[in-house]
Amino acid sequence: MTNTIEIKGLRKSFGDKEVLKGIDFTVGKGEILAILGPNGAGKTTTVRILSTLLKPDGGEATINGFNVDKDSNQVRASIGLTGQYAAVDEYLTGEENLNLIGGLYRMKKSEAQVITDRLLEQVDLVESSKKPVKTYSGGMKRRIDLAMSLVANPPVIFLDEPTTGLDPRSRLAMWASIKKLAESGTTILLTTQYMDEADFLADNIIVIDKGVVIAKGTPSELKSQVGDDRLDIVLSTDDDFDKSLNVLSEDSVQTSKEDRTISVGAKDGVKKLKSVLNALESAGIEAETVSLRRPTLDDVFLTLTGHATEETEELDSDSKGGK
Repeated sequence: MTNTIEIKGLRKSFGDKEVLKGIDFTVGKGEILAILGPNGAGKTTTVRILSTLLKPDGGEATINGFNVDKDSNQVRASIGLTGQYAAVDEYLTGEENLNLIGGLYRMKKSEAQVITDRLLEQVDLVESSKKPVKTYSGGMKRRIDLAMSLVANPPVIFLDEPTTGLDPRSRLAMWASIKKLAESGTTILLTTQYMDEADFLADNIIVIDKGVVIAKGTPSELKSQVGDDRLDIVLSTDDDFDKSLNVLSEDSVQTSKEDRTISVGAKDGVKKLKSVLNALESAGIEAETVSLRRPTLDDVFLTLTGHATEETEELDSDSKGGK
């Protein structure tokens, strides 16, 4: 497979804060690569460098064979970018926003309208196309924003946390639009904090934490690195919580005393469920709720880094050295 994006030793600092510490990855032509990581991990900085909005401090990044630093004009002609917040004119209609972008690309009005009509259908906004964008829901604004990045039909699209803040229905609609885009042959790099989003959309995943790539692979490979399914138990009382730690001390246990929750590794699924419940019953410990689940993003980071996802903000690169 031909690599559309190649990153080697990419580094970036803001003052004395090193945000990227020499990351490496590739994205094949027509592939969806998801970058997972908590806020502050370096995901957005990576996207800004690849989209020529920031200069790297070291390393090399190429898109379609063009260096993002030395060949920035050629790179910009090859990419589309949808940031974390919808960059739309809310006083224009959805159709007018798309035609506006076509005009900025110096397209003829007839050509821009053909593209606008196609994109409105692609992101399922035909019925709302004549309404001002300020009347759109958050999910609709994200979809029109995505469509605007596709007007020039770029071979590479960057999606920076495209579904953050959306309700479940809007997330599913956005996922469907992204899937259609990938099926057309577009190479997509998306950043996300959601394991289920990466699992649904991505061909491959890399995990970044504190500016370093700590894991990479397909969704299945990444899950296998994280570990087994987990059994979550909420105890009825604080006393039950303390007693249960002794009962389950031999297991891979994660705890939250504040929530009276114990999470146990469950390699054998239902068999593990039965054995844990029998052990708790024998000890006279009452469980309020019990659930068996697949690993979550927090489990990924707890396993790979020893800490859960953090809600720390990434440095504002626009005000510290951005173009």
